[in-house]
Amino acid sequence: MTHARGGAADRPTGPTHHDLPEGALEPAELRAGDVRPGAEEATPVRPASAKPAGKARPTRISGTWVAVIAGLLVLVVLLIFILQNLAPATVRFFGAEGSLPLAIAMLFSAIGGAALVALIGGARILQLRKQARRR
Repeated sequence: MTHARGGAADRPTGPTHHDLPEGALEPAELRAGDVRPGAEEATPVRPASAKPAGKARPTRISGTWVAVIAGLLVLVVLLIFILQNLAPATVRFFGAEGSLPLAIAMLFSAIGGAALVALIGGARILQLRKQARRR
């Protein structure tokens, strides 16, 4: 036969809300049917690849503008150097001799050094590419 209404089977087996002090929250097992998310469930989860909205990622265009501005500053400093060092200097190179402003002679030597470094670096890059193709 079925049990009578209000019998022992209808009573909860765990703690009841009568055992809690006034103003205390009920334990989860007493809130049967309560499907509201808790604090840990309500917080949205962002994917790992998402960036914070406050900081923009630098682009190639912005990098180009930074390089252009830095280049202009270097040119201004170089122009000031040249204008302040216009005294003539005698330059001898492999038996050739000439007279030109000191700053221009220094500029030519810097350009020659950069060209030499670029040639050596380019040769090394070609060597590494050739090795990479063999593998």
